Amino acid sequence: MSGPLHPAWRWREDDVRALGEQVAGIVAAHLAGLPSDPVFRPVPPAAAAAFATAPLPLDGTAVDEVLARFVADVLPYPFGNGHPRFYAWVNSPPHALGVFAEALAAAMNPSVAGGNHAAVHVERQVVRWFADLAGFPSGATGLLVSGGSMATLTAFTVARHRATRAAGIDVRADGLQGLGRRCTLYVGSEGHGSAHKAAELLGIGSANVRVVPSDAAHRMRPDLLRSALDQDVTLGCLPLAVMATAGTVNTGAIDPLDEIADVCAEHGIWLHVDGSYGGPAVLLLDRYAEARAALARADSIAMDPHKWLYAPVDAGLVLLRDAAAARDAFSLVPAYLRTDGDPSGVGGPVWFSEFGFDQTRPFRALKVWMLLRHLGVTGYRDLIAHDIAVADRLADGITAAPQLRLLARGLSVVCFRAAPAGCPADALDDLNRRVLTDVQLGGRAFLAGTTVDGVFALRACVVNPGSGGADADAVVAEVLAALSRQG
Repeated sequence: MSGPLHPAWRWREDDVRALGEQVAGIVAAHLAGLPSDPVFRPVPPAAAAAFATAPLPLDGTAVDEVLARFVADVLPYPFGNGHPRFYAWVNSPPHALGVFAEALAAAMNPSVAGGNHAAVHVERQVVRWFADLAGFPSGATGLLVSGGSMATLTAFTVARHRATRAAGIDVRADGLQGLGRRCTLYVGSEGHGSAHKAAELLGIGSANVRVVPSDAAHRMRPDLLRSALDQDVTLGCLPLAVMATAGTVNTGAIDPLDEIADVCAEHGIWLHVDGSYGGPAVLLLDRYAEARAALARADSIAMDPHKWLYAPVDAGLVLLRDAAAARDAFSLVPAYLRTDGDPSGVGGPVWFSEFGFDQTRPFRALKVWMLLRHLGVTGYRDLIAHDIAVADRLADGITAAPQLRLLARGLSVVCFRAAPAGCPADALDDLNRRVLTDVQLGGRAFLAGTTVDGVFALRACVVNPGSGGADADAVVAEVLAALSRQG
């Protein structure tokens, strides 16, 4: 069929500009209004029912009406992470430049599997910048992924490939069935659950994930890691990888990375460091210089720019020291067709799809690239240090309140709980659950619940440069007010 463009696809420059101005206005009003809105409000049951039962539209509606429905039905019920008193999970507000970078990436709409187009070179530059920060060698590689969980799965896939190949097994062709040995992974008791998911997906099995106990500061114990490895090797197991953490999500603890790297070197085992949350602080702040130096010894690192670098979701990153091993683990391109770099050709550099699972890949790197160029290392240092200072203010307020007890403090995480005088110890968990629910539904602050040293706790994580000392004080006040309402 030929002829003029369909009317629904006839976008003139003025039409696009007018739509962009409308959307920019909605974005600006939303971001500016966040501090005066409730931190969180659940979607009302009637609205949820309307979403669940609305039929598929048969006839289209005008763009203005679609935007109006968004403003009325969707925008009033955000996740909450844009608000300056949202201290729950590790979800930062998006930097405004990142919001519009998403639109620019969508306007180009490339698939970044590979090729000689700008998006590929932008992503390669972003990976190189982070590899340089981490002290990785010039031949290292990496790619942008959906988040820390996919970064861990990618790294463990390469670790599995390397270890099984050394054992004489082609795991890509035969799986683990021909191995005749148990494969094992090692993670600290505070490590992220993505390690267990990855073990299940890779055929290793979560029962073969060895959980290494933590010390009193919630850090993996290297001596117990060494003991677990020694025992498994004696039993004939094949250790694949250790996952250490540079900033646990639960308490903000940083594992003793250098000592763990020593243990991994002794056993010739892959070291993966989960820096999904704490990685930016470790890489950029001098107070964590010791941990930063140890990162350079890792075989792979996971990091989430959509956490503490304020990029919109999703923007995860995995760095891989051994580019050849990563390519061997994933590439399905015959060797005679591999593209090894033609600066003037169509194929371009080695394709990203040879280093990971996805063939269709969005232009995630643009928002990270633009934010790094806009803020620079110095700007990011200031913003992250600000967040830690606000967490310090929160911890000080908790310590000063006789009815509250500080349980853990690391990076920008603060874990605490209500412990009023006279309350029986066996009633404290239930009391704190009720306090948490009261705070979350009150709309004036938002915390998460967790477990620290076997007891229920309230958990705050500050990853919002728009938050300040007054907000930290307000969160303490809200917790105390909620406590007073429990009778």
